[in-house]
Amino acid sequence: MAYQYEYPHPAVTTDIVIFTLEDDALKVLLIRRAGEPFKDSWALPGGFIEIDEDLETGALRELEEETGVTGVYLEQLYTFGQPDRDPRERVITVAYYALVPIDRLHIRAASDASEVAWHPCKQLPALAFDHARIIQLALERLAAKIDYSTLALQFMPKRFTIGELQRVYEAILGEPQDKRNFRKRVMAYDCLEATGETRRNGNHRPAQLYAVKEPRRVEFVK
Repeated sequence: MAYQYEYPHPAVTTDIVIFTLEDDALKVLLIRRAGEPFKDSWALPGGFIEIDEDLETGALRELEEETGVTGVYLEQLYTFGQPDRDPRERVITVAYYALVPIDRLHIRAASDASEVAWHPCKQLPALAFDHARIIQLALERLAAKIDYSTLALQFMPKRFTIGELQRVYEAILGEPQDKRNFRKRVMAYDCLEATGETRRNGNHRPAQLYAVKEPRRVEFVK
């Protein structure tokens, strides 16, 4: 298909913010850029949309090409279009984000990424382009949505304790949660089921293990 334009037009990219939780710390997946601009700088995985693909398809393709990550559910975050955000040309980017358990991903550097690694959100390196702003907005969206949805369950393994789930909330919100009130609140969502199994941590008494009721989707609570 041939395209002709009378006026200059912008290019379109996607950038993907992948969050996980490891050792009670919220982390984000970053790549080290192999080429210019910002060569050797850390950045979000992403890249230019091809002429014959839709946005989410392009985001998933770039994610797999640069990090080896597949099979994640992406949610659109925001569109960033500041005129000077990319030194190459006028580039508009559509950002996506996803939440995944650490044990579900096997990352590897590929394509135009020389390295890929998890970074604590509280200790991010200097980032290319406007990716620090993109991550900050994703963090704000995550903290806002966790108050009215079961979003945090996307971080959890198949079996977990209420205490482990509470630590996820505390990592995202950046503040401690009252144990009794947290348990009442989570159980009121009616999204968990007891497995009949327990787990002992240290000298504490065994804790009940729970699983997410199927289907495992984000369910918003009014």
